[in-house]
Amino acid sequence: MNTIKNNRVCIQSDAIPAPRFRYSPCVQIGPVVQVSGMVALDAATGKLAEGGPAAETRVILANLKKAMPDYDVTLDDLLIARIFTTRFEAFAEINAAWEEIFTADVIPPARTTVGVVALPLGATVEIEFSFVQS
Repeated sequence: MNTIKNNRVCIQSDAIPAPRFRYSPCVQIGPVVQVSGMVALDAATGKLAEGGPAAETRVILANLKKAMPDYDVTLDDLLIARIFTTRFEAFAEINAAWEEIFTADVIPPARTTVGVVALPLGATVEIEFSFVQS
């Protein structure tokens, strides 16, 4: 469901779990599409995926890919990803999962990774995405 207010469009995707709290999962203003931070929720159960930072990163990226058609964006439109993790010592695992999507033949987006004390629902990884439609 899309809601328009003052040129802002809130975009929801039925392909991924609905938000558990009051926020817009994706907001578009003009060509800018901002996806709120995503944690690794299993699309079927709505529960946090198990397996640690690499597994969570894979689920987040898989969920993003499922939602992208509803958000009308592609990986080529991805400007920046911001990764937050409670397990910075596992950055190599997160990066390995990242590189499964952003292979050598794909131009990766800009990226920031930040170590944090805690994330929603006990997640070890949360990623937010900013797209600019071409």
